[in-house]
Amino acid sequence: MELWVILAITAAAAQTIRFAIQKVLAGVALSPAATTWARFLWSAPVVIVIMTAYIAVTPATLPNVKPSFWPYALSGGATQILATICTVTLFKRRSFAVGITFKKTEVMLTALAGFVILGDLLDPLGAAFIALGFIGVMLLSKAPEGGGILNKSAAIGLLSGIFFALSAIGYRGAVLAIDSADTFLVAGLTLAFVATAQALALGLWLVLREPGQISETLKGWRKSSLVGVFSLIGSWCWFAAFSLQNAAYVFAVGQIELIFSLAMGVLFFREKTSPRELLGMGLLTISITTVTLIGST
Repeated sequence: MELWVILAITAAAAQTIRFAIQKVLAGVALSPAATTWARFLWSAPVVIVIMTAYIAVTPATLPNVKPSFWPYALSGGATQILATICTVTLFKRRSFAVGITFKKTEVMLTALAGFVILGDLLDPLGAAFIALGFIGVMLLSKAPEGGGILNKSAAIGLLSGIFFALSAIGYRGAVLAIDSADTFLVAGLTLAFVATAQALALGLWLVLREPGQISETLKGWRKSSLVGVFSLIGSWCWFAAFSLQNAAYVFAVGQIELIFSLAMGVLFFREKTSPRELLGMGLLTISITTVTLIGST
């Protein structure tokens, strides 16, 4: 199995756990912005320490960074903040499943944005199986009883997908602007810069607009620090995968997150799986497997 595939699957697993913790946090005292800030607050200092130690004890040196790194990294960080706020906002709404369906348009939107911004091309067969995966997502994310598709949650979910797609393209542009073949180093340096910028920017926003949320975040440090840990694992793996493969292929494999989420529901919450969900998982599995094979050739 190719390294980028392993990284994408690991990132999806970490993201599943991180979103589960954020859902718990969003259900209590924290606002969407504060819940989002928690992931950057704890991960930024950790990744800085890790990268400092890595450069100190290995032959790795600071690589040359092209000027294009800065706008790509900053735009990726800004849109990731907006995407995460949208996603956490969905946790507070009844029709969460509908919104998540639209959030998962990130894969197809990433393919389009990657072509327009970076010139990334998809194999026609790969594009077809990404579309098949989206059909699988639609089957997995059924609307709650009485809920319609066209509603505020759907709009928030679609915005989340747009912002996540732009974020992925920004990060892929950033990692490609670092002149190094060391995947760990490239991902770590990008993450260190982005997470620090995000923590400072969103922290300033909270000071000015939601000052009480900072103390609430720090008060619940046990849970909020876990968000940072799994965010760090997920982001590092995403960045490393983006340095090795087209972002649309990476996100297509990352849709295994939906299967992880369903499995968590069955194993830990004793939820039943419907025939519709089994069909969706089947289509998604076919999509992920095929995209993996195409992207690895």
